[in-house]
Amino acid sequence: MTDDGKQQTAALSPYPGGRMRTRDLVAISALWFGINYHWGSLLLVIVPSQIKRMTDDPALYQGILVGVGALFALSVPLLAGALSDRCTAKLGRRRPFLLAGTALNVAGLAVFWAAGRQQTFAAYLAAYIVVQIGNNIASGAYNGLIPDLAPPGQRGEASGWMAAMTQFGTILGAFFSGMLMSEGHALASYALIAVALVISLAVTATGSPEQPLAVQPGPWNWRGFFASLWVDPRRYPDFAWVWVTRFFVTMGMWSAQPFLQYYVADVAGVADAERTVAILFPIILVTATITGVTGGRLSDRVGRKRIVYFANGVIAAVSVGFLFARSLNTVYLLGLLYGIGYGAYYSVDWALAIDVLPDRLNAGKHMAVWHIALTLPQSLAAPVGGMVLGAFGHTRAPGPEGVMVTSYPLVGYTALLCMAAFFLILGALLLRNVRGVR
Repeated sequence: MTDDGKQQTAALSPYPGGRMRTRDLVAISALWFGINYHWGSLLLVIVPSQIKRMTDDPALYQGILVGVGALFALSVPLLAGALSDRCTAKLGRRRPFLLAGTALNVAGLAVFWAAGRQQTFAAYLAAYIVVQIGNNIASGAYNGLIPDLAPPGQRGEASGWMAAMTQFGTILGAFFSGMLMSEGHALASYALIAVALVISLAVTATGSPEQPLAVQPGPWNWRGFFASLWVDPRRYPDFAWVWVTRFFVTMGMWSAQPFLQYYVADVAGVADAERTVAILFPIILVTATITGVTGGRLSDRVGRKRIVYFANGVIAAVSVGFLFARSLNTVYLLGLLYGIGYGAYYSVDWALAIDVLPDRLNAGKHMAVWHIALTLPQSLAAPVGGMVLGAFGHTRAPGPEGVMVTSYPLVGYTALLCMAAFFLILGALLLRNVRGVR
């Protein structure tokens, strides 16, 4: 980065050479709570619950829904992040996009709820795309907020708070939605998502000491924009390898995660899958919250890579261990162990990316490029996971209240979870190629 670029980057932060207070770390992380409450509710509970009543092969259709939605989660943040880098509004670079994106997201949730009542997959998919666009306008701009504000010595701590908000939001989203959906209260589930988004947005928008952009950007150029999305791996090899490792770790997690509700019914033999997931995910994420906060701070001292090696090893081992669970208590115990690794990985996820950014002046754009390593695997892993799970056949039988329910055999889950473990181990091994980060 040029000296002018460094000066412009420093001017964005109110803490040049200083430290952020805990209340500021909480404020800038708050919206991440709402976003993860949103996705924890939808992807872990609401969508699986509604799709299994809507289609005769829910794994396949859920994979299609998640995969198509992830295409918008891939593309929208790229544009939103780059535009927010150039925003000269008095509210700051990121706030206008946070406000507009969240408003569209909440409106999309109302349409999504209505489509779920109709039980028509085409309408359900269309509404889900609206939700994805709104959510990713906000999150695309939000990706640049911590690089704008966090001093280098607190990146691990800030990443740890992000991890904590991730786990805490997903815990409550899965818990409340699981309990409500178990009782058939879909409207209340969607309403709570909207409330969580609005409240967390208010905390971040009012509590983040974001500064307006001090320099006037040049004219927008579409060719230049698309060209700038390419980050040369020869010039920035560490950024490239961090991107690749996150891609494979996400592949591992998203190969199996969307189908957890089906797993607890088919393998563990649980009758009320929604309620069980509502308990299982809080167990996973409570331990993940603990390791998320402590892991981020620890990584500032011992290095990021050691945390990732530990985390991925634990998650891969537990993924295979789920195949041997035949009781609910065993599932809960494995969930606790999974949470230890899950939280440890996400405690350093953002810090790793910020450490290797090509430059921080264009942090929104670069973080959106890095974010592709989260969204592109969802486009691939969820549909592939659904096909792998369904490749070994399925059966249909009357479930509670006479509703037809689809079940998948153990061999399908064996293939699915072993594939997930392979991707997780590969992600850890490839991290060894990152040279500029401990």
